[in-house]
Amino acid sequence: MTPPNISPPPLRNDCFALPAGVNWTPVDDALALLRDRLTVVTAVETLPVGQASGRILAQDIYAKRSNPPQPNTAVDGYGFSDAAPAGPQIMPLHPGRAAAGIPFDGAVPQGTALRVLTGAALPSGVDTVILEEDVTVQDGHIAFHGPLKQGANTRKAGEDVAEGELVLPVGRRLTPADLALLSATGISDVPLRKVLRVAVLSTGDELIEPGDTAGPGQIYDANRPMLLSLVARLGFQPVDMGRVSDSRDDLRNRLDQAAEQADVILTSGGASAGDEDHVSALLREAGAMQEWRIALKPGRPLALGMWNQTPVFGLPGNPVAAMVCTLIFARPALGLMAGEGWSAPQGFDLPADFEKRKKPGRREYLRARVREGRVEVFASEGSGRISGLSWAEGLVEIGDGERQITPGDLVRFIPYGSFGL
Repeated sequence: MTPPNISPPPLRNDCFALPAGVNWTPVDDALALLRDRLTVVTAVETLPVGQASGRILAQDIYAKRSNPPQPNTAVDGYGFSDAAPAGPQIMPLHPGRAAAGIPFDGAVPQGTALRVLTGAALPSGVDTVILEEDVTVQDGHIAFHGPLKQGANTRKAGEDVAEGELVLPVGRRLTPADLALLSATGISDVPLRKVLRVAVLSTGDELIEPGDTAGPGQIYDANRPMLLSLVARLGFQPVDMGRVSDSRDDLRNRLDQAAEQADVILTSGGASAGDEDHVSALLREAGAMQEWRIALKPGRPLALGMWNQTPVFGLPGNPVAAMVCTLIFARPALGLMAGEGWSAPQGFDLPADFEKRKKPGRREYLRARVREGRVEVFASEGSGRISGLSWAEGLVEIGDGERQITPGDLVRFIPYGSFGL
């Protein structure tokens, strides 16, 4: 049954509220809170399979037809019934042949063989196939050496997927291979979550567009192109809300526009408690602001709230911290709200090619890459070094406790690909 085109209820304004007495929030606790408090926010639509690549299934999909739909031959050769014993074998050829899409009309008598081509449905009287390379054909007979077990070089009906079996589960983001599987099992249309719309907004008087002439104290907006690209690479729909000055009225109007055009809002800058941190101030005015002081380096402050029933992730203004917070927190949260469920990135334990002494108390993420099986980290941990993001191919995650890392020690490397980039 096709699901109705309806949306889930909106999130509550207090969905980001921390438990009483919580000040510093460990990374795992913050992730658990997001996983428990958030829910799907996208509606459902039905599209043809050919238009579904990269989209998220809105319900479980079951096979309408078995794959293969009937027993067939896996090779070009000659088919007959039962196993062939050891030693030389000679069989008369039955007239005709079976080919893919052109089945043999009739039954093959016991003790005779029929010419069959790869993919052909096995006719009655054929359950075993000998490769044509192993056969001599002469005077209407075939000769080959046994033994050959019954069922050799054939495929059983439904040995891949049987009619009525689960093909793909709800929440699956469809790959090209998935489209082949759906098509092979008779699925023509699929119910999908509408693409999550993610608004991206940069704040700050100091920001200008690349290409503009920079005055004293001005910097180019690096976060917005990075975040818009991240959103697109993750399979969501980016909505560019541009830059907004440090004016509370301008920001309020821009947030109103973003809430009308998107399902989620990502802001960068203005998420702390300073005089010009208007994102936090406006969310507090709306009665839906939570500032999570996360035990994380880089990216300690993370503002979360609701604006006109739209979730807002207030990211740090520093590009390195903004990207790390997006990957660690926003990425799984966006996936959950988009309908694909909560996903944790896969990490790999690899030997370090660096030294590092870490104090206890905060989880750290270092920009890193792998060369010759060992993990290198960027020369500087400075959170303003944007070049390190470009240099890196992933992150090294160092746990909350104290750690002394020497070359050869195993460290957890999370490639960017594990986040879906």
